[in-house]
Amino acid sequence: MSNPRDYVPALAGNDYIDATLYEKFNVKRGLRNADGTGVLVGLTRIGDVHGYIIDEGEKVPVDGKLYYRGVDVEDLVKTAAAEGRFGFEETVYLLMFGVLPNREQLEHFNALMGANRALPPNFAEDSIMKAPSRDIMNKMGRSVLTLYSYDKDPENNSPENVLRQCIELIARMPTIAAYSYMAKKHYYDHESLIIHQPAASCRSAETILSLIRPDQQFTRLEAELLDLALVLHAEHGGGNNSTFAIHLVSSADTDTYAAITTGINSLKGFKHGGANVKVMGMMDDVKQHVKRWDDEGEVAAYLEKILRGEAYDRSGLIYGQGHAVYTKSDPRAILIRDKAALLAAEKNRMDEFKLYHLVERLTPGLFKKVKDSGKDICANVDFYSGFVYSMMGIPHELFTPIFAVSRVAGWCAHRLEEIVSGGRIIRPAYKCVQPRLGYVPLNQR
Repeated sequence: MSNPRDYVPALAGNDYIDATLYEKFNVKRGLRNADGTGVLVGLTRIGDVHGYIIDEGEKVPVDGKLYYRGVDVEDLVKTAAAEGRFGFEETVYLLMFGVLPNREQLEHFNALMGANRALPPNFAEDSIMKAPSRDIMNKMGRSVLTLYSYDKDPENNSPENVLRQCIELIARMPTIAAYSYMAKKHYYDHESLIIHQPAASCRSAETILSLIRPDQQFTRLEAELLDLALVLHAEHGGGNNSTFAIHLVSSADTDTYAAITTGINSLKGFKHGGANVKVMGMMDDVKQHVKRWDDEGEVAAYLEKILRGEAYDRSGLIYGQGHAVYTKSDPRAILIRDKAALLAAEKNRMDEFKLYHLVERLTPGLFKKVKDSGKDICANVDFYSGFVYSMMGIPHELFTPIFAVSRVAGWCAHRLEEIVSGGRIIRPAYKCVQPRLGYVPLNQR
């Protein structure tokens, strides 16, 4: 067989495992229990995702709550908005240091972040521009790995040194994402190459918008909404795929750059960070096939077709609906939805916003009807985040990278926690179900 494709049938056969064996050996597939709850594999003080309670052994849905270091994320968001300031840098401080900063501490931390926005000398030219990528997440991962070479003490895993590395990475991620995108636009889309220097006075949301726009102009509302998205995506407990990956590789005593790149690689997947891209594709399909967006009956009929696997990608899924933990509501979705309404009005896209809201309202009942399920589902943050980015003119190639710009704060906090409190390499068990085979001499095969 000269073509690698010729090996695929044999490969599929060799890698197939009978599904009944998972039940026989009580394997927690995806590290999830039979009732959908996660297998408890660790302890954390960083983030808590609350979506249900267990009452007498039964899972009871409740309104969702998200806590960063014990602080309700809703309080973080609403207080920052009431005081007319951005909230992401305060969120980073809270996640990294475990306490809310006072005004002087926050001002100092904002200055520290601003001072680290720029990349090392010649880094953009040598690492990003000379080796661009069609995929921004791929380029971001390689860029983080390359930063290892620019660090005078990259292998020092003391908490003090890792904290220094983490703050530098969090500050640089908006610049890395923006430059990676601009390189992609130039070398693959054949557009003019426009590179701006990041301003030390800009917050993370402002930095992203100013670096990806040729004229560097954006409205205050746009920056506020992007800042909100960064706050809401910064952390989501220790069990999500990318954060668990950070714990996993950090427990092996690898360096900070390798660990954070692992998180980026995990987040790149459509089952994790790429979900809002799926939502956008599905909603574009809905807009094409539903003539009257305000007609509940027509919208519901098409959603039923999607759920039955008869429309869109035939997956039977309404993307952006449902979550592994949240049941009755996702607090992030509510916060971003309410702010998105303001931007939709500013951008003259209220008809689309109302369609999104209608799909959110109709889906839970239709899901129970079509799937004959008693499961409670709600819209998750991915349902609205892509729409928000599209209203700001942010291209879909940057949807997941913006997620990474935010989530690196949580990743860094969890890496430090693993270094301080972990102590043992994470090593779960796998049961081998391959029958024993005798060795056959070459001339007898």
